[in-house]
Amino acid sequence: MHRTIFSTPIVNTLLRAFSVFFLRLAGWQVLGSLPPEARKSVFIAAPHTSNWDLPYTLMVAFSLRLNVYWMGKASIFNFPFGPLMRWLGGIAVDRSKANNLVAASAQALQEAHGALQLIVPPEGTRSKVRHWKTGFYHIAVAARVPIVMAYMDYHRKISGLGPVFVPCGDLEADMIKIKAFYAPFQGKNATQFEA
Repeated sequence: MHRTIFSTPIVNTLLRAFSVFFLRLAGWQVLGSLPPEARKSVFIAAPHTSNWDLPYTLMVAFSLRLNVYWMGKASIFNFPFGPLMRWLGGIAVDRSKANNLVAASAQALQEAHGALQLIVPPEGTRSKVRHWKTGFYHIAVAARVPIVMAYMDYHRKISGLGPVFVPCGDLEADMIKIKAFYAPFQGKNATQFEA
């Protein structure tokens, strides 16, 4: 995986201090911690309803001392912002082309040295969707890593890491459990999220 803001030593320390300070000042509470068995894992990022989700997600990741990479639509990686987005941990996803993203992501997780958390928004967009994309699930199964249910609730101003979820292989049954966990949370644009 490429070098990011999270693996840049001095910058990481400064941004962690800033993130903790800013989130407290803004009234946010960061909850949970990453258990050792989830050092390599796939994070569900939900609800995802606003452009503000990215800066808040990065600050929460700094606060929790995570080493995250996140998937975003390819257009936000266009010139001149591409290098910055990659440095922030971004991985471009071209949704118009069929590709082997699941296999490539799983392989990157398996081959990574040390901790690595891959953030995948199941909605795949900030717009309201009725059906979640299941790429996060298939990546976790292929890489043989757990899923961490990360959340951001703008209404209660809480964010953090929920339970670690180990897929059983029954996608339909597992999705019912996962969506039940997310049902109480509200995104910044609450009407656009449906678990």
